[in-house]
Amino acid sequence: MIRVVIAEDHHLVRQGIRVLLEKSGDIQVVGEAADGHAALELVQTHQPDILILDVALPQLNGMEVARRIADQKPGTRVLILSMYSDQTLVQQALRYGVRGYLLKQSVVEELLQAVRTIHQGGSFLSSMLPASILSEGLRPESNEPSLSAIDQLTSRERQVLLLVAEGDTSKAIGLKLGLSEKTIEKHRSHLMKKLNVRDTAGLVRTAIKHGVTFLDP
Repeated sequence: MIRVVIAEDHHLVRQGIRVLLEKSGDIQVVGEAADGHAALELVQTHQPDILILDVALPQLNGMEVARRIADQKPGTRVLILSMYSDQTLVQQALRYGVRGYLLKQSVVEELLQAVRTIHQGGSFLSSMLPASILSEGLRPESNEPSLSAIDQLTSRERQVLLLVAEGDTSKAIGLKLGLSEKTIEKHRSHLMKKLNVRDTAGLVRTAIKHGVTFLDP
């Protein structure tokens, strides 16, 4: 039996995925999460074979969850289930150790195939992804460094970047993180230097491009 945790913030979508998986006969859903922190907790508790993960989760987005899973629970394989087909996001997911990337528009049979393939040690890309991605296969781009600037940010810098991208002021970010406004301003400055951008708009564009945060479609 393949043990799965589903991390998806829309209840009806999550329940629909559960029903589809459990009808298969060889897949058992051992937990459901509506946000990124809950997903990490369920992986810690249940040690599932596979985490089916939406990228646009509240509190802690799916890309950050995938990155932490790769570091903390490499025995759990991650399958991204997303509405986003941007090549940058797919490549980012691969760098974080994701074993499969499936679009939500995919048919049921492809979801089941993805789960089984990943459980058997393989990798899987949705047939609905753009041809430019499929032609590269499930591997990082050869001309891209193994670690991008975004990957080298500290956990605190990623927190600040996420809150900046969500529109919070330095004062508001400081209150949320228990830091002074001056300290947050320093983090902003360091982020701009590390990410080679000149202003807040540049930080927001970078955060969206690399899956730190997401725009509603």
